[in-house]
Amino acid sequence: MGLEKVLAISGKPGLYKLVTQTRGGFVAESLIDQKRLSISLQNNVSVLSEIAIYTLSEEVPLYQVLRKIKEKEEGNVCSVKPKDGKDKLEEYFFEILPDYDEDRVYASDIKKVIQWYNLLQKHNMLNLLEEEVKADEEE
Repeated sequence: MGLEKVLAISGKPGLYKLVTQTRGGFVAESLIDQKRLSISLQNNVSVLSEIAIYTLSEEVPLYQVLRKIKEKEEGNVCSVKPKDGKDKLEEYFFEILPDYDEDRVYASDIKKVIQWYNLLQKHNMLNLLEEEVKADEEE
């Protein structure tokens, strides 16, 4: 399983694992509580492998940002909390991605990235980041 099977669903907390496709959408399992839900094609769904963070020069794929967090934290839970103040979150993100675009990347986005990293870490899914790197190198 790669990051193309990990989903963020608008209006729903956390991340979801794609379980199976259905006629009108798909079934996803929450990484938070392992509950399964049926998602219709009308829902706004983002695949983690397709998300990128704006920098001043380009868009950096999310998996690269998550990898930098993993390196900084040595594979442990993130040292800043998603509920920390805006300044602390931005300061941390500058350490991870020094040229991120402050005008287009909000504190709420940083919170989400940290929450997602912590969820992947908790479920021993950080190895998916390395799979993304290998897939990129093969292209």
